[in-house]
Amino acid sequence: MLRIAYHPIYKHPLPEGHRFPMEKYELLPKQLLHEGTCTEANFYEPGFPDEKYITAVHTPEYVTNLKTLNSERRAARKIGFPLSQELVDREQIIAQGTILGCHYALENGISFNIAGGTHHAYSDHGEAFCLFNDQAIGARYLQSKGLAQQVLIVDLDVHQGNGTAEIFQGDDSVFTFSIHGAGNYPFKKEVSDLDIAIPDNSGDAYYLGKLKETLPRLIDQVKPNFIFYLSGVDILETDKLGRLSCSVGGCKERDRFALSCFRESKIPVQVSMGGGYSPDIKIIIEAHANTYRLAQEIYF
Repeated sequence: MLRIAYHPIYKHPLPEGHRFPMEKYELLPKQLLHEGTCTEANFYEPGFPDEKYITAVHTPEYVTNLKTLNSERRAARKIGFPLSQELVDREQIIAQGTILGCHYALENGISFNIAGGTHHAYSDHGEAFCLFNDQAIGARYLQSKGLAQQVLIVDLDVHQGNGTAEIFQGDDSVFTFSIHGAGNYPFKKEVSDLDIAIPDNSGDAYYLGKLKETLPRLIDQVKPNFIFYLSGVDILETDKLGRLSCSVGGCKERDRFALSCFRESKIPVQVSMGGGYSPDIKIIIEAHANTYRLAQEIYF
């Protein structure tokens, strides 16, 4: 059975007019239930993680400053959300959703987190709506438990996973792979193990061509015991922050191909949702829901 991390705290209150579409975290589970893709039994509610799993990835000073709301104003501003205790609680619970999802993926082949994909969180600071790097935390958790030795992170959000790249710089046990917009944030990119930068307005054929020629070969080369997949839908032509001009159908084909590769390789995968900033929330929900529909079709 497909297991999905969700907690009501995922929908965090923001100032009116904020550009982050926080309501998607409430609407996506409702859509999946409404259409019958999922039932209540598919969802589980994470709690708080043991801090040692967060500090395995993030510096103790950074974690303490967040938990005590003691971050410098400039550091807090880089995160893009008003800093509060509820926000810090939210980010910890998201990370725990991914940690628990690792076990469900080992059991069932795949698991999801309705939120997560917080790949701009560095070891010592957060930025761009990311505080704790949930999939990096999940990777270190698996390794600490002896559940995976070699990990592959497949990041297909439109923005490079700069925090993830920094965290695992020089670490051969976690291979970081990012396909992202060449002209998009972050404007100073970090160095992943493999980066593919896509020019603006490239569209479906170019994007999918790069993915299809790379991903199967990469899985064969890296030979991971576990895969983390960041399935951001900000590659869409309608996305305010995207610029890659992919269609909803193209985004669905991306997920179909990626999930099929993971299934055929028999490597467990944990999926976090990442970004999506189309002005019409219905487009964001449809694109995200496609990932779940495909998982049910391909795995179950």
